[in-house]
Amino acid sequence: MNDGPAAGRGRVAVRRRSAVAALVAAAALGLATGRFVLPPPPGATTHPAARAGTAADGASQGASAPATPGVSVPTPESSASGSGSASPTGATGATGPMTTANLLGPAAFDPDVDPGRIHVTDRYGDGAYANAACSGEKTLTQTLGGPGAHFRGLMTSPRTVPEDPTWTAAGIADQVAREVAAEARSPSLAQNAADRLLLEEVPCQEATPGHWVYGRTTTVRLAPDVTASWMGSYQGDLNTTGTAPEGKEPCGGIAVLRSGTHYAVLEVHACLGTAAMDRVVRTALSQL
Repeated sequence: MNDGPAAGRGRVAVRRRSAVAALVAAAALGLATGRFVLPPPPGATTHPAARAGTAADGASQGASAPATPGVSVPTPESSASGSGSASPTGATGATGPMTTANLLGPAAFDPDVDPGRIHVTDRYGDGAYANAACSGEKTLTQTLGGPGAHFRGLMTSPRTVPEDPTWTAAGIADQVAREVAAEARSPSLAQNAADRLLLEEVPCQEATPGHWVYGRTTTVRLAPDVTASWMGSYQGDLNTTGTAPEGKEPCGGIAVLRSGTHYAVLEVHACLGTAAMDRVVRTALSQL
């Protein structure tokens, strides 16, 4: 009858000897590699997320945490093929009404364009929302059938077109950017509107050689419901094959943005390259 407790003490002794052996092995490994990694306690399992985030060489692949979006944002990963990603802590989609405070301001173009030279004009209503000459320019109502939107023009000249003060009358070279933004009744409707607006611009990624053309789509994601897709613009002399040239910098471009219930189209006419376009789009998205 005394075999039970005796057997139990034997198992305890075996466990202790095994634990000591494991610690000695871990210490020896630490001396050899410079890293001390203790084995998990008996019966413990590694969390699936921890296993997935550990590379083969022991370095964590998810160690870097993006910062909260703002006017000055870092440059997270972004793919020219349209699979960029970034999920800043605390980023959430818009839920309130759209106001001019949600629109892009002159400071976003610093240092490429002196903010002090940029004049801002706003209006509310309907009108052409993008320079979609390749697919036929439309008004926002013609595309979405919805109510009016906020229009903002950013220009280096105070002279504006009487019919639409968000366009400069001094020539397109003085038009820094133009944003058209509105709100939907729900996030899903805003997503639908953004998708439709983007589809209006996709055909412009192909054009007759010699005609201006948009480059491939780059996607920016600050949160699951805070995303933007933008395409760089290439002048006609760079379009020799019917599509944008590889390895060349764009000269401005267009972006379709969505944040919660808000959506917008941003045309950048200033001749900004890839890095500057990405920065401006991220700033506009964080403010939307």
